[in-house]
Amino acid sequence: MSQPAGTPVPQPTLTGYRVLVVDDERALADLVGSYLTRDGFEVSMAQDGQQAIDQARQVDPDVMVLDLGLPVIDGVEVCRVVRTFSDCYIIMLTARTDEIDKIVGLSVGADDYLTKPFSPRELVARIHAMLRRPRASTTSEQPSQEGKPRVFGAVSIDVAAREVRLDGEAVALTRTEFDLLEVLSARPKLVFSRRQLIDAVWDQTWVGDEHLVDVHVGHLRRKLGDDPNSPRYVRTVRGIGYGMGDGT
Repeated sequence: MSQPAGTPVPQPTLTGYRVLVVDDERALADLVGSYLTRDGFEVSMAQDGQQAIDQARQVDPDVMVLDLGLPVIDGVEVCRVVRTFSDCYIIMLTARTDEIDKIVGLSVGADDYLTKPFSPRELVARIHAMLRRPRASTTSEQPSQEGKPRVFGAVSIDVAAREVRLDGEAVALTRTEFDLLEVLSARPKLVFSRRQLIDAVWDQTWVGDEHLVDVHVGHLRRKLGDDPNSPRYVRTVRGIGYGMGDGT
C-alpha cells in the first residue's frame, strides 16, 4: 500500500559503525553497499588498492570488506598496510577457491573471508556478528578478577585494557587475535574445540572452514614467540583442539 502524500519515508536506524567496501566490480560493491546502508551502516567505497589505503586512513572504518584481486595494489598488500595503522575488522573476498589464497589473506591480518559468489545477506550477517562479539568468558568472572592481568609465564593479558605484554613489551594483536587469546586464557584448564572457539570468538551463526582457527592460532604463536613444536602459551591437544599453556 502506498504512503499518503507528505508522509516521511522511514530511514534506517544508524548503527554508528563505518564500513569501507573495496572492490573493483562496481556493481557488486554497490549491491553490498546498498545492503549495508539499509542496515544503518555508514558506507564508503574504494575501487583499487591505493584508494582503499587512503580511504582507510581518512574514514577510520570499523569494518573493511576487502576484495583480494584489486588493481594497483592487491588485497593482500592492502591488508598488510592497513594493519600497520588500524585494527578494524577485515573480511576478505576472493574469487579463487583454493585454500592457499585464503591462508595468505588471513596471514596478513584478515579476520574472516568469503568466497565469491556470496550472498550479501550473509556478508551483512558476518559483519553484525563481528561487531557484537560475545564476551561470554569474561561475563562469568567476578569484576574484581577482571581488573587483574592474567599472567602466563612472560605473557601478561590485561582484559580491561585489551593489552598483551611479552616480557613487559606490548604485543600488537588484531581484535580477533586478542579475542581468541582472551577466550583461551579465561579458562586455562579447558580445552576448546575449533567449533567452540568459532562460537565464542566469531559467532554461533558463523559458517565456513573451521581451520580458520588454526590460522589465527598460528598468528598468536608467532607474535608471542611460541614454538609451534613445543608451545608454552597456546597448546594443541591432538584430536580435540586448543588450550592455554602456563607459559613454562
